[in-house]
Amino acid sequence: MTEQGVESGVVNASGDLTTWGLQPNGKQWTIAIANPDSANEAFSYMSISNMAVATSGNYEKYIVIDGKKYSHTINPRTGLPVTGIKSVTIITTNAEIADAMATPVTIMGVSAGLDMINQIKNIEAVIVDDDDNIFTSNNINVKLPLL
Repeated sequence: MTEQGVESGVVNASGDLTTWGLQPNGKQWTIAIANPDSANEAFSYMSISNMAVATSGNYEKYIVIDGKKYSHTINPRTGLPVTGIKSVTIITTNAEIADAMATPVTIMGVSAGLDMINQIKNIEAVIVDDDDNIFTSNNINVKLPLL
């Protein structure tokens, strides 16, 4: 699109999105992070430009057995559904990288996932665990929604 002269915009492909340029009012794009307990609501938002965002979570593809939710993401070490994390949002400069990093961080868990993200330049993460605790990588500024 930029090669065709489109100076700014947002492309959303099933929740993985990329932004470039600024809004017509000169401000960055405001991007919401879905609430993993209610996917149609946001629990946080951020202002970004020339960045991409992708989220992996257990809130759209899952099964409930005996009252327990099981994610569609399988831990290759155990062969069982991933537990402990409801969602991982990755923010970086490239949509493909954001998408490719969200699932591994989910599988790795909060501590190992954030340790890895914090060692890579230009990539950040927001993680919501099964107890609704929110964890972020070192260089991110997530704003809570105005109530």
